[in-house]
Amino acid sequence: MEKPLLYGLVLSGGRSTRMHTDKSLLAYHGKPQTQYCYDLLQSYCQRVFVSNRRDQANLPGHKTLAQIHDQKKYQDIGPLAGILSAMEKYPGVAWLVLACDLPYMNAKTLEDLLKKRNPERMATAYISRHDGLPEPLCAVYEKKSNQGILKFLKQGIVCPRHILIHSDCELIQQNQGIALDNVNTKEEYRQAKKSFHGR
Repeated sequence: MEKPLLYGLVLSGGRSTRMHTDKSLLAYHGKPQTQYCYDLLQSYCQRVFVSNRRDQANLPGHKTLAQIHDQKKYQDIGPLAGILSAMEKYPGVAWLVLACDLPYMNAKTLEDLLKKRNPERMATAYISRHDGLPEPLCAVYEKKSNQGILKFLKQGIVCPRHILIHSDCELIQQNQGIALDNVNTKEEYRQAKKSFHGR
């Protein structure tokens, strides 16, 4: 089966309520995290976009990059807003989705995901090493997944993990240690910075 075009989407539109500062602007690798993720995806995707809110458009690490703003009709449904807004803007492609709050993400993790991608399924995702459930924010969503996601939305289900649990997905083992661990608090941020820079 021929694989459709693959576009990349950096999810950066969260409110960062636990961090108390925009997580997309944090720098672990010498640049805003949104830019770091964008650069990673460029190696594997025909086009890459930052998924964000319209009020983030001119932030550092956003303003020079291609953006897709969350549509008003999808406000307040979390990362699903970014995924659905991108799918509606470019419906004929598959999406490699990556959350901006994964500072340990690396090329090998993305390469393994794409190597094991199954375009006949709705999505391909890693299994969390913490709870054995799908990791929806580092995953490939095939172009046909849009309709399936909308069916869940009509039922009031907006959690991407819940959607993947109850959908026809290709789930793969994670072999890259902490690559999918996210950072949500100032203490987690300090620990991540220390692991990269030794201070």
